[in-house]
Formats: sequence, structure tokens, C-alpha cells
Amino acid sequence: MVPVELAPGVPATLVIGYAAALEVLRDPHTFPKDPRRWQRGVPENCPVLPLMMYRPNCMYTDGPVHSRLRQAVTDGLGAIEPDVLRAHVEDSAEALVRTFRSVGEADLLSQFARPLPLMVLGRVLGCPAALGERLASGYKKIFDGVDSRQGDAELTHGVAELIALKRWRPDQDLTSRILAHPAGLTDEEALHQVLVLMGGGTEPEQNLIANTLRLMLMSDQVAGAVWGGDLLIEDALDELLWTDPPIANFAFTYPERDVEFRGVVLPADQPVVISFAAANTDPSTASGSRVGNRAHLAWGAGPHACPAKRPAQLIATVAIERLLDMVPGMEPAVSAAELDWRPGPFHRALTALPVRFPPVTGGW
Repeated sequence: MVPVELAPGVPATLVIGYAAALEVLRDPHTFPKDPRRWQRGVPENCPVLPLMMYRPNCMYTDGPVHSRLRQAVTDGLGAIEPDVLRAHVEDSAEALVRTFRSVGEADLLSQFARPLPLMVLGRVLGCPAALGERLASGYKKIFDGVDSRQGDAELTHGVAELIALKRWRPDQDLTSRILAHPAGLTDEEALHQVLVLMGGGTEPEQNLIANTLRLMLMSDQVAGAVWGGDLLIEDALDELLWTDPPIANFAFTYPERDVEFRGVVLPADQPVVISFAAANTDPSTASGSRVGNRAHLAWGAGPHACPAKRPAQLIATVAIERLLDMVPGMEPAVSAAELDWRPGPFHRALTALPVRFPPVTGGW
């Protein structure tokens, strides 16, 4: 555990050891998720506040309230048919790839990894395309810590529009299922559960896709194993989640009293943050081969583990499979050292992933 500043004047403890991270994630009694006591002392213009502030959702609650809200989310996600979701991803991927496959070059981030989750999530949530783009813009500002207050306002207003639309005209989509769930969520509660789903389904998902593609294109070991048929796309995803997860530091907790933990005193009402990137690369986790080993913490652990793990994996896997099928012979257009990364203490996000390939015409 190491002391850090998440922003100027915002101290926190970053948990970097695998065993310590797992212990924190599995102990919501000692490490609760409610940030309200902490945020009283944080300036309103703090760039990390919109991402860390309290919302009545399953991410920032504990106990019976958390169970009730999370059940609406998990039941809604559980009703998504994998074959239907796969078809949404294939349709979206093919539509995007057709816009650049005959050109011979592309930015796989802006032309593929970023728009694809938006297209898929929009269909899953029943969200109109224009509204989905506004929501994605808001999340980008929050994760970057740039214009985060404006981004927060864009998100809140946009999802409120979606909730009002589905109250008026419900359909067979995830938003409508959450609203109709026996848990009886209010409009405000439903809004914040949808915000959680949008947050996990846009920024982290696009970075999971883009960063896995980067690994497959730029790591000689991974690329050789994938192209040689020795490594499945799912295994490449897990290699990325082990070594360079798209959410590097997250899973905020807020002890309500001073806690002595593994020889360190953690102050009351000061954030304890899990570094998934550090915990997953803790030397204690090293092994000869990680193929088939999914014990990484990139999806979290304990009662707050990501409820959308399965659909998120399916979306990334199918998207990458379809891209590689439709555009053979891709290679990086720049070196790994020339890639730029976006700002922000929480995510691992490229600004672009340029590639080149032999132009493809016909087919699909």
C-alpha cells in the first residue's frame, strides 16, 4: 500500500499487492463504498469528484440497499440472450469495418473500438444513437478529468431523457427491464443503474478492445501465438487484463474509522483505491503460463465484482474476431513508443491506434 494524490490535495491509499487488494475487495464491512462522508471535504471543482461522488447505485452502496439495486441490474443483464448480443456485435463490427477496409489504413480506436460499444450498448439499452453519443462524450470527460463537471451534467441529463422515454414507451430492452423489475426502482435509482452500465460499457470496453488489439499487433509473443492458432482471442483478452488492464486504478472504498491493515494505518474517510494494474503484476502472481488462468482482478472481486463481465467479454471477443476476419494482414502504422495515452489517474486509454493493411474489396 502506498500513499498517493488522486488530484492536487486529494490524498488516498493505493493498494498495489494482489493479496491485499483481494482482501479489501472481499471486506465491504471494513471497506465500505459510500463516499458521502469523504466528499464533504472535497471542493466542488475537484476533477475526480464526478467519478467518485455518491450516487444511489450498486457501485456506491452496501448491504441490503446494494443487494436490491444490484439484483435489478444482474437480472436485467441475465435476460440478454448471448446469440442476440453476438448478432448485435457482428452487425456493428461489419458496418464499421466496411467504412475503411478498402482504404488500406485506419485508426482502430476512433473508427472501430470507440464507436462499436456505443452501437451495441445503444441497442441493448434501447438508447437512440444521438443520445448514446452524448453520453459517451460525457464519460470521456469524466475519465479524463477534463471538463468533468460538464461531463457529469451531460450524463445525468441524457440518461434522464432515456428513463423518461422508457417510462412512456417501454420495450424489450435492458433499460425497460430495470424499470419493470420487482425491486421497484424509482426513476432516480433506475437512472443511476443505467449510468453504471453506460460507464462500464463505453470507456472500459473500448479500451479493452483497443488495448487487446495493440497487444496482438505489437507483442511478438502474443501476435505469434494468436496468428499461429495457439492462443484464442479470449486468452489474448485475459493476457491484456493481467498485464495492462483498461481500468488501471479504481474500486474506491472509504473506511469510516482509522483501520490498521497489514501494518499500515488507513485514515478514516480517506479513499482506499485498488490498483488492478499493480495487483495483477504483483510478483506473487507470476507463473510460467497464464493461458486459462482468469484469477486476475480486472473485473474486481467480492460483492462488487463487475456484473457485466460475461457480456463485456463476448462483445470484445466477437468484435476482434470479426475485425480480423474482414481485414487480414494488419500491422501497426507506428511503433509502440509513438503511441499516445490519454490523461487521467484511473484508466489506460490510447488516443489512437493507427494500422495499415492491404486494401480489401468485395465480400461482406
